[in-house]
Amino acid sequence: MSSVYDHAPPRYISTTASSLCAAAFAIALWLAPGAPAPAAAPQAVPWREVTPGPGLAGWRVTGGKATYTAANGEVVGRAVPGKGNSWLVSDALYGDFILEYDAKTDPALNSGMMIRGQSRPDYRNGVVFGYQAEIDPSPRAWSAGLYDEQRRNWLYSLGTNEPARRAFRSGDWNHYRVEAIGNRLRTWINGVPAADIADDTDARGFIAMQVHALPDAEAVRGPEVHFRKIRVITDSPARYALPATGLEQQGWLANRLSDGERRAGWKLIWDGKTGTGWRTAHGSGFPAKGWSIRDGVLSVEGNGGGDLLTANSYRNFELSVDFRLTSGANSGIKYLIDPKLSKDSNVGLEYQLLDDERHPDAKLGRDGDRTLAGLYDLIAPRNLLDPANPGKRINAVGEWNRAVIVVRGRHVEHWLNGFKLVEYDRGSPEFRKLVAMSKFASIPGFGDDQGPILLQDHGDKVDFRSIKLREY
Repeated sequence: MSSVYDHAPPRYISTTASSLCAAAFAIALWLAPGAPAPAAAPQAVPWREVTPGPGLAGWRVTGGKATYTAANGEVVGRAVPGKGNSWLVSDALYGDFILEYDAKTDPALNSGMMIRGQSRPDYRNGVVFGYQAEIDPSPRAWSAGLYDEQRRNWLYSLGTNEPARRAFRSGDWNHYRVEAIGNRLRTWINGVPAADIADDTDARGFIAMQVHALPDAEAVRGPEVHFRKIRVITDSPARYALPATGLEQQGWLANRLSDGERRAGWKLIWDGKTGTGWRTAHGSGFPAKGWSIRDGVLSVEGNGGGDLLTANSYRNFELSVDFRLTSGANSGIKYLIDPKLSKDSNVGLEYQLLDDERHPDAKLGRDGDRTLAGLYDLIAPRNLLDPANPGKRINAVGEWNRAVIVVRGRHVEHWLNGFKLVEYDRGSPEFRKLVAMSKFASIPGFGDDQGPILLQDHGDKVDFRSIKLREY
């Protein structure tokens, strides 16, 4: 039975039953004496069915070795031994569109739907990459989160969207909706808003159904993912977009804010072009050497420019910084610092930026508390959103990563690429115990007050962009 969205999503109304009732009511009114002529029928929503049929005409299999078959209105992807992800890719390319589909996967098999997908010979030997609406049957249940396959990792992981996580039904059919209109990508799962992203990396591409690679021992039993009722709107899709949901928008526009971010109170604290609002650690202006601004990137060059601080101080805030490491680099983002505490350096709480594989500092300290995204010399990072997978999601040297620091009163969090890795309360007995064991033990009031944001010059080249903050 086909369906369309009512004016109060996510409820659905049956087009068969409701249309008959509406037609009968309209005829009755029209036949009544003195009744006005019936209003014009509402315009039909221009859905187009694109579910592959037997033979998979209009689609091609690429990537790994999984098999795809189509029968009885369903597409079935079956995992087989192999290390690469497999894809059933549409020949058609899509720009702006609305996509709906149902999917059901084995609890052991991760999957997803690529949207505006990409593949070209000059990028990782033709691998499929780009935006993917996730199908995640693991306990974390990040289905309909947006993942940037083979590129930036998670754009939004559902780590802060509990209603969407609860909406997923493991081992059963789930209904997905994706709106890709302009630079905005929105997703829903079973009618619940899941993700809202502003990103302009890809404006057009294919759609594709994924069978995720599995360890050989798992793939032998052939777990399956099923897709059905795949349909799109490509004719003026903005006319059929759902109303605003209240879900917070995640901005990925380089050195720009989306409209949703502005409404949420975000501000750029680096304009992407000049040194306005920043000063050297030992003066009032932007450093004359050691730092460069070029093509929308702020770089510490590692030749004695010194630390770079914001002109303003902050107490309660959320800070987001995109950073790119060079091989073996060491740097940091310090916050709540008090330059008066030390004559030689700016002392403060530090989100560590480090090439863990190549810099020796990663092996110093205690239990990894000097590694990337940790609270330097105090707390080692660990995956707090997905404890079953304790490792960090780090994009390689030379690629962009996103650091987020949240300070709400005494409570502080460190995030990296969509994962919460550090959480603590300043001034708590546990925090004071950690400080007493650290290099900051002799500093009274360490981390207690407001202060500027600092980007550290540790003698290595590191790039920064999209530095934005909102105060609470």
